[in-house]
Amino acid sequence: MSTIRRYMHFVKPYRWQIIGTVLIGIIKFGIPLLIPLLLKYIVDDIINQNGLSSAAKTKELITIMAVMLVVFVILRPPIEYYRQYYAQWVGSKVLYDIRDRLFDHLQKLSLRYYSNTRAGEIISRIINDVEQTKTFVITGLMNVWLDTLTILIAIAIMFTMDITLTIVSIILFPIYAFSVKYFYSRLRHLTRVRSQALAEVQGHLHERVQGISVIKSFAIEDHEQEQFNKQNLNFLEKALEHTSWNAKTFAVVNTVTDVAPLLVIGYAALQVIQGDLTVGTMIAFVGYIDRLYNPLRRLVNSSTTLTQSFASMDRVFEFIDEKYDIVDSPDAMECRGVKGEVILDHVSFAYEDEETFVLNDINLHVQSGQSVALVGMSGGGKSTLISLIPRFYDVTEGRILIDDRDIRDYKVRSLRDKIGIVLQDAVLFSESVKENILMGKPDATEEEVIQAAKAANAHDFILNLPEGYNTKVGERGVKLSGGQKQRIAIARVFLKNPPIFIFDEATSALDLESEHLIQEALEELAKDRTTFIVAHRLSTITHVDRIVLLEHGNIVETGTHEELMEKKGNYYQLFNVQQLDTD
Repeated sequence: MSTIRRYMHFVKPYRWQIIGTVLIGIIKFGIPLLIPLLLKYIVDDIINQNGLSSAAKTKELITIMAVMLVVFVILRPPIEYYRQYYAQWVGSKVLYDIRDRLFDHLQKLSLRYYSNTRAGEIISRIINDVEQTKTFVITGLMNVWLDTLTILIAIAIMFTMDITLTIVSIILFPIYAFSVKYFYSRLRHLTRVRSQALAEVQGHLHERVQGISVIKSFAIEDHEQEQFNKQNLNFLEKALEHTSWNAKTFAVVNTVTDVAPLLVIGYAALQVIQGDLTVGTMIAFVGYIDRLYNPLRRLVNSSTTLTQSFASMDRVFEFIDEKYDIVDSPDAMECRGVKGEVILDHVSFAYEDEETFVLNDINLHVQSGQSVALVGMSGGGKSTLISLIPRFYDVTEGRILIDDRDIRDYKVRSLRDKIGIVLQDAVLFSESVKENILMGKPDATEEEVIQAAKAANAHDFILNLPEGYNTKVGERGVKLSGGQKQRIAIARVFLKNPPIFIFDEATSALDLESEHLIQEALEELAKDRTTFIVAHRLSTITHVDRIVLLEHGNIVETGTHEELMEKKGNYYQLFNVQQLDTD
C-alpha cells in the first residue's frame, strides 16, 4: 500500500470537514477573481463610455464599488475565518490520531527495539515528522485543490474574453510541469536524508542531556562540544545539499512563471495597438495573469513542502512497520488465579539470532510462595533470566511455565499484571510521588497509596518532602536519593499486590540505613508470594528459600545459604570474598 493511501486512512474520518473547507475555500479564492472583471468594466463600460455623462459615470461607479465593499468587507472575513479554522482543525485532529496510534505502537515494541534505537530518534519521528505531515492535509488536500480550481476558473474567464490571448497565457504550462517532475523526484530523497540527520542530532542531544552529570563530573565539556559539532555538521551538510537543490528548483520554476506574464503583456499590448483588443480587456488579462501565476507559484511552494511531508510520512510509516517481537498468540488466554509456581524448562536465550547464548539450558523449578535469589559475577545472565519471566524477551529455546502453563499461552499484558518488578535502575517519572506510586494501581484510593508507602518504609521520608505526596520528583526521580527511589518503586509493587515478585537488587550502592529499610520492605513484600531476587550483595539474601549461582549463563550451584556454605564451592568462595571486602 502506498504511503499516501496509508495516510488517507487517518484522514478518512474527517473527509466531510475537508470537503466543506474546500467549498468554503472556493468562495474565498473566487471572490478576488472579481477584481480584474471589475477593472475591465470600469475602464470599458464607465470611463471610456462616451455615451454617459460624468454624473452618470460617477453614480454607476459608486453603485458598483458599494456592491464590492459589501462582498469584500462583510462576506469575505467570516468566509476567511472558517476556512482557516477548519483547515487547521482537521490538520490538528489528524495529527492527534497519528500520535495516539504511534504511542500505542511504541508501547507494544519490545525492549530489544529500544536497546537498538536511541530515544531521541523515536521522539523525533513522533513529534517532528508527524508535524511535517500536517502539510499534506492542509496543503495537499485543501490548498492545492483550491489553487488548481482558482487557475481553472481564471482560465475559463479568460477564454470568454479572448481565446488566443488565453492560449498565450498558458503556453508555458508544459515546461512548468516537466520542471516540477524533474526536480521534485530527487528533492523527496534529499528531504528524507535531512530528516534522518536531524533525528540523529536530536538523539545525540537527548542522550547528552540525560547524562549531563557524567559530562560535568569528568569535565569533558570541550570533548562533548566536538562530538556535538560532528553531529550538527552532518545535519548542516545534508541541509545545505537539500537547500541547494531546492534553490535550483525555485530558480527554474519561478523563471517559467515570471516569463509567462511578459509574453501576455507584450502580445496584449500589440493587440491593443492594432485595435483588436480593448484597454479594459488588456488590464483585465494582466490582472488574471497575476491571479493565474500566483496560485502556480504557491503550487511550487506546495510541492516543496509536500515533498518534505511525503518524506516525513515515509519515516512515520517506517516506524509503524516495526515488527513486534512479543505478540499474543491467536488463542491467548487471560492470566487469572495465579498461584505462582514457576518452571524454567531447558531455557536457552540469545539476544540476536546469530549471537551466542546468554543462557544455556536453564532448568529451575520454583514452588508457589518460594523465594529464590540469583547470584553470581556480572555478566552471568541473572538480569537476562528475570527479564524472560514477564516476557520482556521470549526464550530462544525451551519454555517458561507459570502454574504448569507456558507463559506464551497468556496474553502479555495480563501476564505482566500478575508480576511485580523493581528493576536495578528504579525509574520514576517527573510527576508527583503519589502519581509514581499509583502506577502500581492507577485506580487506587489515597489510603491505599499511603498503606503501600508505609509497607515500603517510604511514608516517613515522603511526609518530610516539601509537598509530601504531591512533591514532584523531577526527571527519572533526580530530586530523590537512590534509596528513596527504590522505596517508592517497592511501594508501587505493594500497591499492585501481584502473586509473583521480581527484584533486580541495587542496594550495594546505598547507605546502610537505606539498605536496611529496603531489606525490611522486601522481606514483607516476599511473604506469601513467589519471589525472584537478583542479589549483588550476598549478605542480604541468606534468608531466602533457595540460592541459584549463575556463571556464564549456566546454573553451577543451587541450594540454601547453609547448604552452599557447607559445600564450599563457588558460592562459598564468592561469599567469603565479599565478607573480606566488607571487613
